[in-house]
Amino acid sequence: MKKLYDEVYKESIENPEKFWANEANKIHWYQKWDKVLDIVDGHYRWFVGGKMNTCYNALDIHIDQGRGGENALIYDSPVTNTKKIYTYYELRDEVAKTAGMLANKGVKKGDTVVIYMPMIPQAVTAMLACARIGAIHSVVFGGFAANELAIRINDAKPDVILSASCGIEVAKVIQYKPLLDEAIKLSTHKPTTCFIYQREQYVADMTTDRDVDWLQEMTKTKAVDCVPVDAIDPLYILYTSGTTGTPKGVIRSNGGHCVAMKWSMDNVYNAKTGDVYWAASDVGWVVGHSYIVYGPLIGGCATMIYEGKPVRTPDPGAFWRVCEEYKVNQLFAAPTAFRAIRREDPEGEWAKKYDLSSLKTIFVAGERCDSPTLHWTKKITSKDVMDHWWQTETGWAIVANPIGLEPMEVKPGSPTKAMPGFNLQVLDADGKECEAGTLGNLVLKLPLPPSCLMGIWQNDTRYKRSYLEFYDGYYLTGDSGYIDKDDYVWVMGRMDGVINVAGHRLSTGEMEEVVAKHPDIAECAVIGIDDQLKGEQPMGFVVLKEGATIDDETLIKDVVQLVRKEIGPVACFKIATVVDKLPKTRSGKILRGTMRSMADGKQWNMPSTIEDKTVLPDIEKSINDLGFPIKNKG
Repeated sequence: MKKLYDEVYKESIENPEKFWANEANKIHWYQKWDKVLDIVDGHYRWFVGGKMNTCYNALDIHIDQGRGGENALIYDSPVTNTKKIYTYYELRDEVAKTAGMLANKGVKKGDTVVIYMPMIPQAVTAMLACARIGAIHSVVFGGFAANELAIRINDAKPDVILSASCGIEVAKVIQYKPLLDEAIKLSTHKPTTCFIYQREQYVADMTTDRDVDWLQEMTKTKAVDCVPVDAIDPLYILYTSGTTGTPKGVIRSNGGHCVAMKWSMDNVYNAKTGDVYWAASDVGWVVGHSYIVYGPLIGGCATMIYEGKPVRTPDPGAFWRVCEEYKVNQLFAAPTAFRAIRREDPEGEWAKKYDLSSLKTIFVAGERCDSPTLHWTKKITSKDVMDHWWQTETGWAIVANPIGLEPMEVKPGSPTKAMPGFNLQVLDADGKECEAGTLGNLVLKLPLPPSCLMGIWQNDTRYKRSYLEFYDGYYLTGDSGYIDKDDYVWVMGRMDGVINVAGHRLSTGEMEEVVAKHPDIAECAVIGIDDQLKGEQPMGFVVLKEGATIDDETLIKDVVQLVRKEIGPVACFKIATVVDKLPKTRSGKILRGTMRSMADGKQWNMPSTIEDKTVLPDIEKSINDLGFPIKNKG
């Protein structure tokens, strides 16, 4: 007998227009579309001719349905000891006035606005205010270096920037305004207006004739209504890192995004109207866009904005405290957050101090979730832990366990199966489809489903070169992996995470999975480095759990034996070192490419996205202590 998932997935692949038209009826439209899908020169445009407004679907619709008094946004800031809850009425009114504030400065439909904000409610209202009047927002992670912000200002060319005086990282105040001033000085494009939200932790100096006090301006402004926009009009630009070092501005459409958000909230996350949904991320990342701001509100949930960390604000019980206090139903975080908690609280003692009965499911994404982390999180919380895989470019899950549609067996290490609309395949270097269980490049057969990128802002050539030209008729995800005989997907890391050791293609992600099984290891990373004889060889970096007493030499011998036992001598895994921390971006991705450059003796730069700039010099020293890079190669 056919299962529900099989029927739904088949329909989405064989009849995508019929499938998504049916799903589109679940959101509000001012005017229905003329054409469900229009393909123009490699661009996939959904619901052409349709008119809608994303902010209306996130806020006003719930008020119109009589739910205005229910909670919409919960703000919890352990770093400032501040808590606040907004109802749908209150959030809508705040957003409508912020939109009026923008309109008073001439911002209109189609204009770009840069948002450079910490994790405070005004970051959410800024995004929704832009959506309300049809402006295109581009959120830049708060605290990004001035040069990186300048690059994004030059590309997006906003006349208006929304920012704050400062952000707080644990106990450290990060002054945003001087960074913003320096970025504008460096950029060739000059904004005419900067709205500054002054925080008591640091009151910034204002630039005459350009800077406007946010709170003062809000007292003078009137609320404005939603502006109907075309479904194919851009909702936002979100910059993601590119191989050239210059960021790529991913463009997301209004209509397709709204439809996909609604489908995913219902079917991937099984979130019900009135649930409390917490994505422990940042609005600067795609997770923050999709599942702090838009998805939960479109789904009629209360969403959370948390200005803190999983540890040190103030302890490893931070996440569990929030879950108990606000009766969180769904928790979504990067695996690295749970690794950080596990490192400081390996026995899960802090989780026992809190009532987690409201919590239904934990979701992880952002980086491959190793089996030990998944098992540990499930063990200490007694909750189902669901891995899923997606990208900034797709905006929602390519592969997931659709627990709201049909829950499936969890295979640790696999994010489960492809979601509707994503015709996921595995191709070899020659473009031939790989057999079940064979490692290859993960690709999506075109067309892409709703909410995937419309293109790259102001750079169509780069869009096609980066995603569409590697294999004709396919979108290149850039990740490697395989699909097993049960159609479960196994994502093994970036394509450059597949190394060739003496002619054998091996996944560094698979090696990490094995190394992470060691009982004294909190987290690890494996990279491929150049080898004159074998072409490439793996190098491992491991971080010990808090309180581990094993000596480094014994630990390295243990992990070498583990890899030899589970993968085989063919892996040639012989080089590893113990480090205090792994270098990561603020979103939790390990900077494997930078580590490899160090080991291979290539030039490397301090990435703008790195969370702790002191870590990479320590990693470089560890690599040097191992005798790398090897001098006078060849």
